[in-house]
Amino acid sequence: MKRQGSIGFLFLGGAKRVTMARMLCEACAARGLEARITGYELDAHSALALEGDIVEGVRWGDPTIFAELDGVCREHDIDIILPFVDGAVGIAAEFVARHSSTDVFAPVSARKNVDRMFDKCAAADFFETHGLPVPATYRTGAPCGKLIAKPRFGSASKGIVMIDGLHKLYELKGYADRYLIQERIDNRDEITVDCYVGMRTGEPAAISPRLRCEVSGGEVVRTETFTDARVTELVKRTLAATGLRGAVTVQLIHDLDTDRLLLMEINPRLGGGAVASVHAGADLPGLIIDDALGKPLARQCATPGVETVRYLADAVFYPEQK
Repeated sequence: MKRQGSIGFLFLGGAKRVTMARMLCEACAARGLEARITGYELDAHSALALEGDIVEGVRWGDPTIFAELDGVCREHDIDIILPFVDGAVGIAAEFVARHSSTDVFAPVSARKNVDRMFDKCAAADFFETHGLPVPATYRTGAPCGKLIAKPRFGSASKGIVMIDGLHKLYELKGYADRYLIQERIDNRDEITVDCYVGMRTGEPAAISPRLRCEVSGGEVVRTETFTDARVTELVKRTLAATGLRGAVTVQLIHDLDTDRLLLMEINPRLGGGAVASVHAGADLPGLIIDDALGKPLARQCATPGVETVRYLADAVFYPEQK
């Protein structure tokens, strides 16, 4: 810790993650520590300002990003970096690798591993190669029933196209390189599993499944925790095959017509709805803090049947703050 008795957190792209910030503060307090929250955003008027300082910065692809983050970490005495959007995960991983001689911690895997997960085609190939169950991928020949096309490097369900015939497929110019095209499963349950894998041990300390009951703009707004031995076993196999560590969000689909449990994708970071698992008893903030401090990780279990519903709240910025 750079400041005795406190931990400095740097949120990358966590403008709306106010609840998670508060949970980190509570987890620190339970350990006799003070949490200091800093957000790195394009706009200083972010909701996270309710819990900490906001630093206006550059985009993830800007060539100065690492120098920028180095300056922020030094100025704000940052101990832990937490990425909350896809583009920030590889940045966090590379930043920590470049500063391996310092004590800045990020609960993310090596950049090559996380980048593979954000390429949907590469990820699907990897899953298939390692024997993990995934929806059938369309490559050539006649489509096998209904299809879904997902932008290869997309996120938050943006740009997804439903395909019901060859003519729709051929309308997607360059589809073979730009999209992951798989069988479409309409009668399904969508499942998110919040996980934490020890950065040093490689052992899962938390596997918390929840149903995605209602989604808006690609993010869950109503979710409910549950337990299922098949889900847990598949997630364990997936984590072992990928070798991912730190905070990992696994997306599954349950085909209700065939009872198949299928792996859809992995986001190697905290998910937007991860607070639901924390409310249910899986102390993800505590695991992050303990891992950063080099402490043993206590295995976490979430209580099933805990439903979390998100709602809108306001952060107000008055003229003198502009």
